[in-house]
Amino acid sequence: MTIYLDLSALQSVPAANLNRDDLGSPKQVRYGNAPRIRVSSQSWKRAIRLGVERDLGEKAARTRLVPAKVQHALESAGWPTELAAFAGAQVAASAGKKGIGTESAGHTSVLLFLPEAAIDELAAVCTEHRQDLEAAQGKKKPGQVLPPQQIETILKRRTASISLLGRMLAELPDANVDGAAQIAHAFTTHAAEPQRDYFTAVDDWLGEAETGSGHLDTAEFSAGVFYRYATVNVADLLKNLNGDTKAARTVLSSFAEHFLLSLPQAKKNSTAPHTVPDLAYLAVREHRPLSLAAAFETPITSDQQGGFSQPSRQALDTYTGNLNRLTGNRNRRFHGHTVISPEEKHTGLGTAHDSFDQLIDAAVDAAVPAAQDQP
Repeated sequence: MTIYLDLSALQSVPAANLNRDDLGSPKQVRYGNAPRIRVSSQSWKRAIRLGVERDLGEKAARTRLVPAKVQHALESAGWPTELAAFAGAQVAASAGKKGIGTESAGHTSVLLFLPEAAIDELAAVCTEHRQDLEAAQGKKKPGQVLPPQQIETILKRRTASISLLGRMLAELPDANVDGAAQIAHAFTTHAAEPQRDYFTAVDDWLGEAETGSGHLDTAEFSAGVFYRYATVNVADLLKNLNGDTKAARTVLSSFAEHFLLSLPQAKKNSTAPHTVPDLAYLAVREHRPLSLAAAFETPITSDQQGGFSQPSRQALDTYTGNLNRLTGNRNRRFHGHTVISPEEKHTGLGTAHDSFDQLIDAAVDAAVPAAQDQP
């Protein structure tokens, strides 16, 4: 049986530019014939991933710099620069049957996703085969000097975040990991468009008789209430973690916490938009996940005070109650919420909890019962 942990949140974000397009403008999407501000799944996923890795002490890196990092590690160990550079290039060339391509700067032609500790392991393989590298250095076609299987084994290693978010590498198919988590693009529950900000910077050392500014420019920002959604396939997570229930509970708890509390860091120094969701809703479902994004296909209009947060919370409650009526309760093990205003009653969102921590603990217990609770 496939179990999903669904996570939904409503979050008010003040003036910010969390995720820019190629022109520097906040990303947008048109939904329900209304323009919305959008934050891409990749942007929020990175913030979540870094938080999970900090929690678990298992850092991984998406990078094209593996050859350069191996070279630096070998140089630090006293290797000559040219030999260290050749060894770094051989790490890529010796991966798998055909190797991984490199470009003029020595970077791999594709992004790799591997544990940071793999660099030291790759450097150790180079050290073990230093004589072979020295003999092959300078040859026009040295071939694969390092043992391909050994290099591939290192590049295939996983961390919890790789098990959670997945990895695709066409050059090493056996290294591919089907990610257990799916993260949706966040979008504003109401119509919203970017706004322009004209700004100047003062030159502190201008003379008293001099006027004007040292710099002027325009930037774009946006504000709004965002609907955010993610889901984790618990069966896939357990599979990727080799059936380790304790590890799965830890990863799920960390993912849920950072889904709720993380924020993309773009332009943080000039906007500091460090809010948290004012409503979180978690559900544990069987068979298939359910996004609640359609609650906002008709854009929310502001309440009498001009805000979008409370009407958005009410719309989510109403839509979820109707969705529960349509789908029934047979395939839902748990659902619950926590909200900024305890006096608000959201009957469509399941059991009310006082805090994010309580809500997460209850959801994880339903999704992956502790070993002693399992039948």
